[in-house]
Amino acid sequence: MIRRSNFKYLALTLVVIYLLHWLFTTFDPQLDLSELPSPENGLKIVPLPPNENPGHPKQNLSRQIGKANACFVILIRNGDLHDFRPTMRQLEDRFNRHYNYPYVFLNDVPFTEEFKKFTSALTNAKTEYGLIPEKHWSIPSHIDKKLVEQNLEKMRNEILYGGSLPYRHMCRFESGFFFRHELLDKYDHYWRVEPGVQFYCDIDFDPFVYIRDRDIKYEFIKEYPQYIEKDNLMDFISSDNGETCHFWSNFEIGDLNFWRGEAYTQYFNYLDKKGGFFYERWGDAPVHSIAAALFLKKHQVHFFNEIGYKHEPFTHCPKDEKLQLRCHCNPDDSFDFDGYSCTGKYLDLISKSKLEKLQDNK
Repeated sequence: MIRRSNFKYLALTLVVIYLLHWLFTTFDPQLDLSELPSPENGLKIVPLPPNENPGHPKQNLSRQIGKANACFVILIRNGDLHDFRPTMRQLEDRFNRHYNYPYVFLNDVPFTEEFKKFTSALTNAKTEYGLIPEKHWSIPSHIDKKLVEQNLEKMRNEILYGGSLPYRHMCRFESGFFFRHELLDKYDHYWRVEPGVQFYCDIDFDPFVYIRDRDIKYEFIKEYPQYIEKDNLMDFISSDNGETCHFWSNFEIGDLNFWRGEAYTQYFNYLDKKGGFFYERWGDAPVHSIAAALFLKKHQVHFFNEIGYKHEPFTHCPKDEKLQLRCHCNPDDSFDFDGYSCTGKYLDLISKSKLEKLQDNK
């Protein structure tokens, strides 16, 4: 989802860098669904041994030859188990029962046996459970802890989660560390999933394969101008009237190798040293958004209009009748074109860019 923000706690003077082939953002009205990869369109299904998921024997497992090297990534607490179970059930029913992409669960404390049992029971796919290293979920040595405590108290009633230290750890981890976890080393692409979200529509193509095959890949600018993409989306995140926009990162599908690259590493380290994740309350969504907007080409950011989705309190529900036949949401509830949404602005920019390219090619 795409929303407006005043970036009160992430100064726009700290203009930032280059991201993964990052998604949930660009809509192609000419998209031909028949070209998208699916079990019925170019992928073969072959049986796997019935006990591939250790401790959870099942029958009729399958894997698609040619699918992406990808996984779902879930940062979650043990206490969120029963909020996540319906989310996982919908994700399996709507998509993953055809593809069996693995799940990687991450937590700052060990997962309980109950959590492992109830999540692994919902899928034929592999499930992995990782512990976050303490250095990735703690206040670094260069941060003034007393100042952090003072600001936590000051912001407690000013902004959402302003008084929460765990929320700050989460934002910093999602901004700079999740892709460094050893369980993700073997993967190239990921899909971020959070507890409580809903998936409203059948996803009868493979988003991982779609982005892989289509290159859907602050003074800081003065210090590192080589990272700035000429065909960028600067106009999306900033405007003359003071309004700014960002992509919400609770739905994110992307290329892990961009996060792992030198440019994004330097960018994150630059922000981390400034201390804003703790002294203020910098969120991972604007951090990702500014980077994606400045350091990716426009075609490398994609909006999956076909994926009906809800993260409280906002809904994306496709209005197209052809898509609605595979959904169970009310398009009138969609947040996309409310006054608080930036979707319209984004689509206008993309349409303008496509028109300019057509004119240049004439």
